[in-house]
Amino acid sequence: MKTKEIRELTDKELLERIDNEMNRLVKLKLNHAISPLDNPNQIGEARKNIARLKTELRQRQIAGQMSK
Repeated sequence: MKTKEIRELTDKELLERIDNEMNRLVKLKLNHAISPLDNPNQIGEARKNIARLKTELRQRQIAGQMSK
């Protein structure tokens, strides 16, 4: 997921995406513990996507506080 795509999302969509990515990460970790994944880099990518989404959400919160 690219930064441009993330910035176009609403706050509600960001929260939904964070929740979905966190669920995906848990499933990937569980599957990887049982049997190795074909591409273990998916775990790192999911973590990075979560971080990107949370960063954008936090930037919006800070911008909202500063405008008050």
